[in-house]
Amino acid sequence: MPTDFGVSPLALPAPATLALLRRAYLLMHTAAEMAALFEEQKTVASRYVHATARGHEAVQLAAAFLLTEIDYAAPYYRDDAMLLGMGLRPYELMLQLLAKKDDPFSGGRTYYSHPSLRRPGLPVIPHQSSATGMQAIPATGMAQAIQYLERVKWEAAKAGNGSPTAATTTDKLAQHLAIAKSDNSLVLCSIGDGAMTEGEVAEALQMAVLHRLPIVYLVQDNDWGISATGREMRAMDAYEFAAGFPGLLRLRVDGADFISSYKGLEEAFAHVRQRQGPALVHAKCPLLGHHTSGVRREWYRGDNLLEHQTQDPLPRLHRRLLHIGLAEAELSALAAQARATVRQDWAEALGAPDPDPATYADHEFAPPAVVAETGERAPTGAAKVLMVDAALHAVDDILREFPEALFYGQDVGGELGGVFREAALLAKKYGDHRVFNTPIQEAYIVGSTAGMAAVGARPIVEIQFADYIWPALNQLVEELSKSCYLSMGKFPVPTLIRVPVGAYGGGGPYHSGSVESTLLTIRGIKVVYPSNAADMKGLLRASFLDPNPVVLLEHKGLYWSKVPGTEDAKTTEPAAGYVIPLGQAAVAQAADAAQQQRGGTCVVITYGMGVHWARAASRQHPGLVEILDLRTLNPLDWEGVQAAVRRHGKVLVLSEEPLLNSFAESLAGRIQSQCFFDLDAPVRTLGAASLPAIPLNVELEKQMLPSAEKVGVALGELLAY
Repeated sequence: MPTDFGVSPLALPAPATLALLRRAYLLMHTAAEMAALFEEQKTVASRYVHATARGHEAVQLAAAFLLTEIDYAAPYYRDDAMLLGMGLRPYELMLQLLAKKDDPFSGGRTYYSHPSLRRPGLPVIPHQSSATGMQAIPATGMAQAIQYLERVKWEAAKAGNGSPTAATTTDKLAQHLAIAKSDNSLVLCSIGDGAMTEGEVAEALQMAVLHRLPIVYLVQDNDWGISATGREMRAMDAYEFAAGFPGLLRLRVDGADFISSYKGLEEAFAHVRQRQGPALVHAKCPLLGHHTSGVRREWYRGDNLLEHQTQDPLPRLHRRLLHIGLAEAELSALAAQARATVRQDWAEALGAPDPDPATYADHEFAPPAVVAETGERAPTGAAKVLMVDAALHAVDDILREFPEALFYGQDVGGELGGVFREAALLAKKYGDHRVFNTPIQEAYIVGSTAGMAAVGARPIVEIQFADYIWPALNQLVEELSKSCYLSMGKFPVPTLIRVPVGAYGGGGPYHSGSVESTLLTIRGIKVVYPSNAADMKGLLRASFLDPNPVVLLEHKGLYWSKVPGTEDAKTTEPAAGYVIPLGQAAVAQAADAAQQQRGGTCVVITYGMGVHWARAASRQHPGLVEILDLRTLNPLDWEGVQAAVRRHGKVLVLSEEPLLNSFAESLAGRIQSQCFFDLDAPVRTLGAASLPAIPLNVELEKQMLPSAEKVGVALGELLAY
């Protein structure tokens, strides 16, 4: 075991050293008093699950004292002492413990020590999930955004020499950037050693080392998961694991000793602030409290708890302070001050108001930036454009106009510019720092955007095929979709996630899938699905401008209009700046007014490839078929759907997805329920066969998927009803 006095004093002037140590002692007692109070008042305090720092206070306070207002922090669920060290009051933390209205982080929506905060004088703390490894990717995304935006600022200053354009660019970036004040910001990512075994952590470390990002990973190792010990969970600790990432500075500290922790973290922070690369600090800590209030230590700890208590950081710091000359009376006074503050704050927090139940749905999304269609959809003399090129041109316009925008994913950079050429030449035009390739890391591609957005960058990313999106869903669900809601609107995630989808003839089981129904079960994200080039250009820009996560589904079979029957996906190219508001359907084909008046028409409600199947099929029934192109699946234009149902009374909902339990079936059920008295026939649905994959052989694929011929049969039956 380390000795109490084996570490030399801090390399600071004596008055500063003593002030720092006194503050550490006061706040260490404050954190310990809070943990004791929560246990004493467990009938009230444990109504909602919580964990405390007990045993980890020394390293957490050391980290907090080194953070500044230009930095970003990603604490984990045991870091209440770190939050105290940053400057939060016990009262504020108690408001979150009790799920009170004035909880400064979430307004009573999420757990204790799950912070999200923008406050002058403190590090920015973006929203994150329960931080069992998932936080590593968004935190690394923060560091990547800092690095990128520092370069943008530098280039603007160098090129502009004080010109109005350069000043405007810098001012625009400064709206959200702490680095507007300093160019040595960093990110602190705090994480437990058990969480270091998550695969997503390896993705984060890979990118941090690859790009030499300004981030410190603080690994707090108490040798426990919940009830699983270190020897059950891992073959090596985090320090040993980090040896596999060349360029990552590794340090070990005694996490129960404040001075050891401070000196080690000070070295790591200096290394990162000097832009020498990322750092990992491994801190061995005792676990003195419960895992959480719901998993109590006495159930499984046994003699191990007694062993850990010998390393309690509080008596160790107490003895150290006596050793360097502080009086027992002064330390007793600091302890009494901490106790009094905690007790007073607890009484105040108990009396604080609860959230107003009427606000439960507030902040699902940040307000949209685009609320009306603007710009020229069909400029005079404009040529027709393929859908893939319309997307390329829209991204080109964005990168030219918004210096905070960047574009990354597998194969979108370099010479190739995407496997569908959807990013052709963009890397050459804007540089590898703005348009770049990533490793095969879908989780990082998506999850990093949460961190990017929190710092002020505006990422556009691509998942190469929808069939490979699944590793990204953890980040999409836990980090992106919940951020705006759980942070009470402080941290929406403006990001555009492009996902090529759909079958195009022989793509096979891993390059042909449709995923919209799965995505639509995720609340807090928007899902957009254009069917033609003009809509692609307008919706892509609107998706970029939206201050929320948007998944843009792009049908590969429509990219080049090579699939028979998709010629109409090629349209006149809209002008730069053209936008379509999300959540606005369009009538892609109107029925004949006279036929409609006589009541013999129907509407096909669809999107993507379904628009083209329906158009081809409707030629068998001239004038009788309206096609409503949803364009956006969430938010859904429900008013547009209802109006179409009222116009015709007969409805076919058409999808490329397997039909069973799909979005199409859900929409049909909603129409049947809420538009019942407007219907002249049961709502029909048509989709792919309910099979686990699309087969490679094109004839088997045709049997599985809808087609114009199958839609024609369904329309005939519906019209004849």
